[in-house]
Amino acid sequence: MNRRQFLCGSAGAAATFAGIRDLSAATYDLVVKGGRVIDPSVGLDAIRDVAIVAGKIAAVDVDIRGDATDTIDARGKIVAPGLIDIHTHAARVPEGARICLQDGVTGWVDCGSAGADNIDQIAATARAAPQVGRVLVNISRTGNAGDGELMDINRADIGLACGAIARHRDVVIGLKARLTSTIAGTNDLEALRRAQEAAAAFNLPVMIHMGQSVSPMREILPLLKRGDIVTHMYAPAPNGILDEHGLLFPDVTAARRRGVVFDLGNGSTAHLSWDAMEHATKQGFWPDTLSTDWTANSRDNPSVVDFPNVMSKFIMLGMPLAQVIARATVNAARVFPSFDDRGTLNIGAPADVTIMELREGTFEFVDNYKGTRTGRQRLFPLMTVLAGKRTPARG
Repeated sequence: MNRRQFLCGSAGAAATFAGIRDLSAATYDLVVKGGRVIDPSVGLDAIRDVAIVAGKIAAVDVDIRGDATDTIDARGKIVAPGLIDIHTHAARVPEGARICLQDGVTGWVDCGSAGADNIDQIAATARAAPQVGRVLVNISRTGNAGDGELMDINRADIGLACGAIARHRDVVIGLKARLTSTIAGTNDLEALRRAQEAAAAFNLPVMIHMGQSVSPMREILPLLKRGDIVTHMYAPAPNGILDEHGLLFPDVTAARRRGVVFDLGNGSTAHLSWDAMEHATKQGFWPDTLSTDWTANSRDNPSVVDFPNVMSKFIMLGMPLAQVIARATVNAARVFPSFDDRGTLNIGAPADVTIMELREGTFEFVDNYKGTRTGRQRLFPLMTVLAGKRTPARG
């Protein structure tokens, strides 16, 4: 089911649930009461209650009445669809999915941690996750490697990559190619061509890790098709999205026009600089999606901490809150069909809900180069509802 079919079908779901919602004696499994509900998928930003039955959104309305097995008081809090983080490495460790869930993430993609040689364990971890976990196979058979997984182009084995995809087609939703010079060297373009060939066999997208590549963006971008993803979009020179004067390359905006997705990929090392970020956003080049590039040590890394902290950087830069949430929910859901019915609180949707607090104060935000900026608001994760049930809160 695609997103259009789901949203159209939700009209039928609304009719199904209408009888429940309108009865004063209605019984719900869970009602989230009195929060500021921000659901960009339907343009909603208002004080509402959210009622849940059988793991689905049953009603979003003012002062929903009726009995509820469980009630969450969300007054003064932000209630949003569950966050979808399309660039993580959550499957590297068994506890990764659980930690992400505590941070409000109800769907994630592990991007390139494993290639054909080691995909089995990563796929098993994704299947075992409490929330929706999916995987991008690294075009290098080794997956991410400290010695530069694409320095030897023979590691980019198309046949082995296709075998890995076929073996785990239920959780593999694309491919990943890291193109940085210390990872791919002069093999960056050939590695990308091979990733595209493997992807074409399954009609899948390719995500590229950009920044500090040997080849310039004007040579890389033509190799991308509609639906492919450029992550680490604010990585600094050499060979980023900006020229030596800080201006966007025309090829970059042209790629977006033809359907290439530009993703934040916050990360921790050489992926995000305030200088590149500020130059690009002043020219109106904002991310299509936000993501963390989460790893097991992210909470201890001031550049990441958690997904709501990464989102807060864009509040600091002046992006309206609803647009920030859109880039972490509905926009992210549109990138991969696995999340077609997620990123929304529409009636009939899976009841994945993130409850956050938008605190006022003085907050320091950090890029990947220890540069800091100060903001006056920051989102903090408070509670996550997954498939209609409370999950353990962050300690």
